[in-house]
Amino acid sequence: MRRPLARRATALGISAALLVPVLAACGSDDKSDQKKDGAKAQSADELVIYSGRNEKLISPIIAKLEKATGTKVEVRYGDSAELAAQILEEGKKTKAGLFFSQDAGALGALSNAGLLAKLPEKSLNKVDAAFRGGAGDWVGVSGRSRVIAYNPAQAPKAPDSVKDLTKPEWKGKVGYAPTNASFQAFVTGMRVLEGDEATKKWLKDFKANGAKPYAKNGAILDAVDKGEVALGLINHYYWYEKASEVGADKLKAKIHFLPGGDPGALVNVAGVGVLKDGGQSAAAEKAVDYLLSDEAQKYFAGETKEYPLVAGVASPVDGLPALASLKAPKIDLGKLDSLQKTLELIREAGMV
Repeated sequence: MRRPLARRATALGISAALLVPVLAACGSDDKSDQKKDGAKAQSADELVIYSGRNEKLISPIIAKLEKATGTKVEVRYGDSAELAAQILEEGKKTKAGLFFSQDAGALGALSNAGLLAKLPEKSLNKVDAAFRGGAGDWVGVSGRSRVIAYNPAQAPKAPDSVKDLTKPEWKGKVGYAPTNASFQAFVTGMRVLEGDEATKKWLKDFKANGAKPYAKNGAILDAVDKGEVALGLINHYYWYEKASEVGADKLKAKIHFLPGGDPGALVNVAGVGVLKDGGQSAAAEKAVDYLLSDEAQKYFAGETKEYPLVAGVASPVDGLPALASLKAPKIDLGKLDSLQKTLELIREAGMV
């Protein structure tokens, strides 16, 4: 299902990385199921989840989680960065037992603040070390790769690096979404890999080469498919979702997974962490284990076309390259929390 574009939110709280306007990759819900009295869940069979993944996607699997674990779950939905900042503000008085983030950066911010509890080794070991926190306090649930969408009529062969997109041959022919969280995570990844100055230069050169801004990934894919642009920077699942809706044979657009550890091949994750001060550790750990179960992994892989991260769980998506075959850059995903500097560079490049 397509991710709804969330409103631009100002993240609250202490973390400088989160005290900035961000465009979430998931929806928000003001009619939260959070407890009205604001008290922590006291029973081992109760759990409050702050979820940066949208309600339409999460509610069916939450119902399955409740049944499988015997846990009563209440969920507050919102923007991942905003919810992480809320947890930072709540501190030891947090109402959340589990944080389910749309991206690794928000989890990294909470880890750096010492607010996440170390997870049991048996849970961590289900997922490759590249897709979990270095401190052992959060773990990825599903993954997504950045790709280049291309229209074969205009680009018979897609470039093998995002760095090629500043060349004259692609002037005015590339679509991107500068206010979208996934693009911002990619830029943050480039900063971590290559430094601020190199990233700043790439952003300015890319903008100067006539790259065309869009509001979201889905709009970019549609533009590539219609021939409005030859290339587009998106997450892989948008193409597979569209192919599932209309048929792969009906799509003119194709996608290219970049080789060689290119910054444009970043694999980011949605993941979970247990709140150290939430008073719900037992229930939260059961929830983590359920989200890493075969049933939950297959749910996310089928519904979102993302990658399952637990070893031995295969994706049901036809034609999706195996996660192990991707040549993603080697990066500590927790370092994607440095969003403040990324947004400064994007603004300096005149993209927003």
